[in-house]
Amino acid sequence: MNKMLNGIDVDQLLATINAVKQNPDIARFQFRTDTEWVSGGHSRSSAQGFFGAGTEDSSRKKPFIIEGDEPPVLLGSNAGPNAVEAILASIGSCLAVGFVYNAAAQGIKVKSLRFTIKGDIDLHGFLGLSEEIRPGYQNISVNYKINSDAPREKIEELCEYVQRTSPVLDMIRNGLPVSVTLED
Repeated sequence: MNKMLNGIDVDQLLATINAVKQNPDIARFQFRTDTEWVSGGHSRSSAQGFFGAGTEDSSRKKPFIIEGDEPPVLLGSNAGPNAVEAILASIGSCLAVGFVYNAAAQGIKVKSLRFTIKGDIDLHGFLGLSEEIRPGYQNISVNYKINSDAPREKIEELCEYVQRTSPVLDMIRNGLPVSVTLED
């Protein structure tokens, strides 16, 4: 019988880790989205297929749809969160996965977990009104609250590990090359 903890099949998680250790090539994934502009600040993104574990995944029968827009104060119609809010949500989602998966692997029961994430941005950069102010966030703060039987020092160690292994935090903290190409 498989051991379930925090909604995670711990035996399957450990088997996945061991499979990657034995065959590093299966760790290579490529995720993809398609985004189409709808109107004004509104865009619609979809995520369905991806490549991972050595094959094209077909488990998603329908795409996930992510609406993006701006609030009315930024000339949008509130059809969805704006892109910088989606980044904050991505941080929270990635940290939550990291916490519960790693807690399960360490035998830590998580009863509840919540992240409050804030980002400060100055529109002078985005609007092209300043060369000194970057168009993106100037800083991001993450606060979390966890209910677990584990001692505080164990939770803090877990948080440090999760931060070191979070793909989204890594991309934000360290940057990465992004190419943008006009298709014919």
